[in-house]
Amino acid sequence: MDMSVFDLFKIGIGPSSSHTVGPMAAARRFLVEYGPLDQVVGVEAALYGSLALTGVGHATDKAVILGLMGETPQDVAPDAVDSKLAAIEAAGEIALLGTHVVPFTAATGLIWHKSESLPEHPNGMRFTLKLADGSRVDKVYYSIGGGFIREAGEAQAEAAVESAASARVVFPFDTMQQLLAHGVESGLSIPEMLRANECVKRSETELNEGLDRIWHVMRDCIAHGLETTGNLPGGLNVKRRAAKLWRLAQEAKASDNRANDLPHDAVHLVSLYAMAVNEENAAGGRVVTAPTNGAAGIIPAVLRYYAQDCRPSDPVGGVRRFMLTAAAIGMLCKRNASISGAEVGCQGEVGVACAMAAAGLVAALGGTNEQIENAAEIGIEHHLGMTCDPIGGLVQIPCIERNGMGAVKAITAASLALKGDGTHFVSLDEVIETMRQTGADMQDKYKETSLGGLAVHVITVNHAAC
Repeated sequence: MDMSVFDLFKIGIGPSSSHTVGPMAAARRFLVEYGPLDQVVGVEAALYGSLALTGVGHATDKAVILGLMGETPQDVAPDAVDSKLAAIEAAGEIALLGTHVVPFTAATGLIWHKSESLPEHPNGMRFTLKLADGSRVDKVYYSIGGGFIREAGEAQAEAAVESAASARVVFPFDTMQQLLAHGVESGLSIPEMLRANECVKRSETELNEGLDRIWHVMRDCIAHGLETTGNLPGGLNVKRRAAKLWRLAQEAKASDNRANDLPHDAVHLVSLYAMAVNEENAAGGRVVTAPTNGAAGIIPAVLRYYAQDCRPSDPVGGVRRFMLTAAAIGMLCKRNASISGAEVGCQGEVGVACAMAAAGLVAALGGTNEQIENAAEIGIEHHLGMTCDPIGGLVQIPCIERNGMGAVKAITAASLALKGDGTHFVSLDEVIETMRQTGADMQDKYKETSLGGLAVHVITVNHAAC
């Protein structure tokens, strides 16, 4: 498959890879591919399906405007977003790609089609340019999860390109069975095979530097989340909890009286790391898709657990093996099912992230390829059927706690796999296919629309109380 570790791990901003990162990239791509803008007199963006239903809570409106300005998810400064958007509203105009000024306000330039979806994916958007001669140019794009975007009709072309690219890598694979077979034939581990594939596209130094940068951003995100207090934006007035709970944990650790320590305190810290990341994500901060923003806390939390609590002799090498292995699992899930909550529910986000983290931890700790597969299978299996039902369309409840629970499950899955010999009843390929079919059978109201599940129940209860 023509996918890289850096496709799965992308630096961006919160709160959503499919609703924020993807639309920002799509808006910019539309203008860049159009070419010279001198004849453009106006611009519109129409959002459909899940993007329209939960777009405001997921900051899709802000992301589209930033993309039209030429901003990119990896480079935009989170602290400057609100001031940039306020300046546009005050002026009633936008500088497309930062250079060509046309009239624009969010009220007139963004169109929300909440009862209509485009055919190729629930996260559809149509961008339109109005030209001086009265004509219009438009294109449709889809945000297909994890920050990946696709132009309408591009799927078939992508398949042909992917087929040709797969032939160029050292160890081509579309299933875990194929990857395991390569391992038996070559005698290499999964992270070693992924490294060989990556080094077809870039040097060993570039690969290591890229992996280290991703881990650096993840570490910074955890650290910032563990020291930031206050309420999260969006109107639910959800309080950040990670910083307070972290402070209490540190105070207890420093105390001479450890009588109140509990056996699960180490696991509690792992869940705090994950929650810290997803509080940062919910606040629109700098995060790494892993493989999505909604599930961005699980892999960083388990990585920190590995680097800090597992006392590795080679932490740098272990982190790199972890990330390469996790990426392999993410690639398989994306190719053979989905990592989009709007397409298959949260099993494709938190479930996949849990599987990636479990497999990565086993690899970092020296497990066999069969144990890696077993850990990933356990991680997904116990998230099958998980819905995506964010209250108020915000990536806060239940998303933040789900990351904490997913991180703990990943460590449990890794532990179970490492205690076995790699043999197990259900294969990873079978459980990924099960996830795909479960997502296809799941009612749309449970797939990132806020039309079912917790989103409806809690709002109904609150309205009744009023």
